[in-house]
Amino acid sequence: MTAPVAVVTGAGRRLGFHTCQALLERGYQVFALYRSTTDEVDELARLGAHTLSADLADPGSVEQALDDIRNRTSQVHLLVNNASEFTPDNRDHGALTRQAARLFQINSTAPMMLMAGLADCLRAGCTAPSKPTLVVNITDIFVEKPNPKFAAYCASKAALSNLTLSYARLLAPDVRVNAIMPGPIQFLPDHTEAEQASVLSETLLAREGGFDSVVQQIIALLDNYFITGALIPIDGGRRLA
Repeated sequence: MTAPVAVVTGAGRRLGFHTCQALLERGYQVFALYRSTTDEVDELARLGAHTLSADLADPGSVEQALDDIRNRTSQVHLLVNNASEFTPDNRDHGALTRQAARLFQINSTAPMMLMAGLADCLRAGCTAPSKPTLVVNITDIFVEKPNPKFAAYCASKAALSNLTLSYARLLAPDVRVNAIMPGPIQFLPDHTEAEQASVLSETLLAREGGFDSVVQQIIALLDNYFITGALIPIDGGRRLA
């Protein structure tokens, strides 16, 4: 592949889909990993992305996706660990234990597997000392200000935040590793008006950021080769409220 190569997880909807679209527009060859087929996945395939089904809750499925990517390219220039599962804590102790194991697998272990499994490809993508390749991990402002109703989720994202710092050191100087911490980017369809109003009342800019607010930051990190180990909030100031 002569074009730069990007790998994006959670590509079948919302932020992952918009990220893939922006990278395709920039001329990237995109490996778009998704769990369930959606109209957005079909659209990415139509636009030329390599769509790969992968269940990040299953380590074997992650390894298969890694094999598929490494069999098609020896270089990766950008990895975006975007896929996530967000659920409130189960009140049943046994169910909570199982839930936490699943959340850690999806939100932190799978990204670690991808960073480790693609490390050689990411290093190979560094064509000059002044142009290291890039990993972007999507975490959450709850890393700094956890919500006790979502304790397992928050802890799994905090683990990914810590992994960001560890891999920034591990993969330097050929690969940069940063995290973006979104806040209220785009409400889900099942958020009520009251819930939306409550969140926005705690957000200094008093509005949603939209997916482009995060996509623009990913592009900014691509263009600035002197940032690594950064944990960047994109939250309209909500973490300060």
